[in-house]
Amino acid sequence: MGDIEDVYEDLDTDVPLEEFRTAVEEKVEQMGGLADEETAAMLVAHELDDGEVEGVADVEAGMEDVGFTAKVIDVDEVREFERDDGSEGRVLNAEVADETGTIRIAMWDKMAEQAADELEAGDTLRIAGRANEGYRGVEVNVDDVQPADEDLDVQVGDTHRVEDLALGMSGVNVRGTVLDAESVRTFDRDDGSEGRVANLTIGDPTGRVRVTLWDDRADRVEDVDPGDSVEVVDGYVRERDGDLEVHVNDRSSVAEIDEDIEYEPETTPIGDVEIGRTVDIAGVVRSADPKRTFDRDDGSEGQVRNVRVQDDSGDIRVALWGDKADLDVGPGDRVALGDVEIQDGWQDDLEASANWQSTVTVLGEHEPEVDAGGTDADAGLSAFADDGEDDGSTTDSGTTGGDPSTTTGGSAGGAGVVQEADPDEGESVEFTGTVVQAGDPVVLDDGERTVSVETTEDVRLGQEVTVRGEMRDGRVDADQIF
Repeated sequence: MGDIEDVYEDLDTDVPLEEFRTAVEEKVEQMGGLADEETAAMLVAHELDDGEVEGVADVEAGMEDVGFTAKVIDVDEVREFERDDGSEGRVLNAEVADETGTIRIAMWDKMAEQAADELEAGDTLRIAGRANEGYRGVEVNVDDVQPADEDLDVQVGDTHRVEDLALGMSGVNVRGTVLDAESVRTFDRDDGSEGRVANLTIGDPTGRVRVTLWDDRADRVEDVDPGDSVEVVDGYVRERDGDLEVHVNDRSSVAEIDEDIEYEPETTPIGDVEIGRTVDIAGVVRSADPKRTFDRDDGSEGQVRNVRVQDDSGDIRVALWGDKADLDVGPGDRVALGDVEIQDGWQDDLEASANWQSTVTVLGEHEPEVDAGGTDADAGLSAFADDGEDDGSTTDSGTTGGDPSTTTGGSAGGAGVVQEADPDEGESVEFTGTVVQAGDPVVLDDGERTVSVETTEDVRLGQEVTVRGEMRDGRVDADQIF
């Protein structure tokens, strides 16, 4: 072997030998005969080895000479712009990936024009350039790009599952069930213009992800409700506080689709939660306090609403902050709460905090729908809630199995739970319990079952009282309360 082949043999690179030989000849010519082939080969080898990374995931901002092989996932259109000196420039962005990750590349001017005509998703390229921090994360400004004869196991052009999303991905299509939707917010940009943003949280069988919609796309949040199935098209993945998010701009879209997408979270029993942990819980709302407003240190106004949620293992106070305080949720509603933080609450009791990162999904009143076979007919998002017993006995929250019409109240009229044996209409009853709702009607809970009470007496939350009266329209019409 010659000098060039000897140097190439010791070089760990994906560059073909012929391409290496050409680079050596160009180096010899560039140095005007001051270096022989062996010296030039060593110089080229050093340049290649210095910037070579094992995979896309190893590319970091600030690398001045980086090289890697990747497959094209998505190609944007050429964009024209005016430089500071008044000249016209062109740029084409593409998303490329290997088995380790995804990264965005930028090709400029003549290279951009050529790529627009020749580059397609699925092409494998040998890329050399300079890495810097771009708007969507690390990106590479391409100095040289060549076709590469290498097979990379990379997904191209399909809908992504939530668990497959990775930082830096663009051109992302993902489908999911809407778990939570927040209202549109406005903000001031540095240039003085007003921006708009809204958030959705969607889930599929592999997980859930927050979707951030910007400016004109923010209004889409008002067109969907929890339980709807949607598809995000041409989004891009960024990171916020350690979590991945899919962002949607004017080139992206969010559309409702006619497809049932199952989402089955793994919830933690309320009785097992521990302080300092962030968990998913689900259960039935036992009580709901009025919304409170307060002034923050910066002078802005905040709001919070407390509810108490119960499953068959225990109950916990949940603080709903910000927009979540406006949710239409009351005693008897089944709720799913994702990413709530367990904190030390009032009187050393544990409390769950539902902040901007949390997901709160109202699943409806706690009245199990029973099909002809006597099984719970709820599916999909109902996996967030406690499963009812199918044998006709009392369910996790004390609801009697059988005819759903025998439950009391619901979110508008009590906790939706009745005594184990319903008295006949007009029959005199006596019940002792703790006040878990002091409004109209009053709702009492004895730890096993809950009743709604019609009374004009003033009671307070947490007070233990006994009521006597007749059962009318599924509620106790109290003659006495003491």
